[in-house]
Amino acid sequence: MAKENQFVEQIADIEKDFPQWYTDVVLKTKLVDYGPVKGTMVIRPYGYAIWENIQKEMNERFKARGVENAYFPLLIPMSYFTKEAEHVEGFAPELAVVTVGGGEELSEPLAIRPTSETIIGTMMAKWVQSYRDLPLKINQWCNVMRWEKTTRPFLRTSEFLWQEGHTAHASAEEAEEETFAMLKVYKEFAENCLAIPVLTGKKTEKERFAGAVATYTMEAMMRDGKSLQAGTSHYLGQNFAKAFEIQFLDSDGTHKTAYTSSWGVSTRLIGAIVMTHGDERGLKLPPVVAPVQCVIVPIAARKPGVLERCEELKKEFEKAGIRVALDASDNSPGWKFNEWEMKGVPLRVELGPRDIENGKMLCARRDTYEKLEMPLENAAETVKELLATIQKDMLETARKRRDERIVYADDMQGILDAVENGKFVKAGWCGCRACEDKVKEETAATARVHAEGESAEKCAICGEKAESVIIFARAY
Repeated sequence: MAKENQFVEQIADIEKDFPQWYTDVVLKTKLVDYGPVKGTMVIRPYGYAIWENIQKEMNERFKARGVENAYFPLLIPMSYFTKEAEHVEGFAPELAVVTVGGGEELSEPLAIRPTSETIIGTMMAKWVQSYRDLPLKINQWCNVMRWEKTTRPFLRTSEFLWQEGHTAHASAEEAEEETFAMLKVYKEFAENCLAIPVLTGKKTEKERFAGAVATYTMEAMMRDGKSLQAGTSHYLGQNFAKAFEIQFLDSDGTHKTAYTSSWGVSTRLIGAIVMTHGDERGLKLPPVVAPVQCVIVPIAARKPGVLERCEELKKEFEKAGIRVALDASDNSPGWKFNEWEMKGVPLRVELGPRDIENGKMLCARRDTYEKLEMPLENAAETVKELLATIQKDMLETARKRRDERIVYADDMQGILDAVENGKFVKAGWCGCRACEDKVKEETAATARVHAEGESAEKCAICGEKAESVIIFARAY
């Protein structure tokens, strides 16, 4: 679709330079700006409003499963990390460490939180004494720091926001059940709130979270065919519980070690929304998390009664629980259309003298560009129904685009051809780390997730008997 004006031309061509398009969009729509320290970002009000809506939806789902919110310190003694050897080895390259406090050298260096298994494990050991204290389900909304060399707003920054859930259970079965349950929560949220279809399943050992027994992921396909790990759920077994002595007196009178899980999503979900739904005009936001779900644009606003009727309509929408904006600025209608389209507002309502006279309003969908003349009577109900339709249609559009770009390969050339053409590729895998490494070396693709319920006769890399089917893709 041809660009129509100077405003839209400020965005790079999505087909020719997707990375630059992404950067242009997140900056020009005021979702984010660069922080003064390399690799950090400032989340601006419009971007933070999306995060607030994500928090609201997530909190409802967490609390329905008995999870309680808490907060733990940002600074963690370095000695905590040494208690779980694999964990400290996995995070060592990313740790930011404080060695001076109050002008004096600290007796023990303090790590700035990269994740909280260690400190939460320490506290759980204090709080869990009896089987009656279990299960313990805690979540925190916080910032974390992982010193990154290559950064991009929302997708990978040295400091970012996330939620991290941590649970302790009396049995392995309960902990594993919680791990899978939270993965299902994430999948339902991604699809029904973000309109992003995701593939869920187990990570390979190479891609497993440091210190976990098993890591489960949800992977989303971006518009350029790359994968984005949108959330993870980890079964930790007794690894951290043993390291931090999370023990309890069971009903049979014996002391036992608990089993734990952890799970999280972050502000990279905002980047996922941008790259899944955006187009040549900018953002395209799903209604459930859009800061503004509907914008009212007066036409011939200076004519008697137009602005007043728009104000009435705005109040009607607000009363119905619709997040609405009224653009009564002195910019031209065309400028306003482009401005709000760029910001991804799902629905635009245009109202002018003739519309008012005829008892009509013009509704323009951001997702399809379709324009519908609708009655002003019961306008709020009409808009709510349209928003629900837009939410559903955005998911189906993204799902169709993704499914059309998932292919099968039975050899290395097939894997290479697929990823070169921006596709996800399913291939048989023998389970050997050397074969997994070879794919990355020759194609720059990584094993994203096991394809659940699928099988293959031979490994596409070495030709030996296949153990499972892996989805390979280049990733952010």
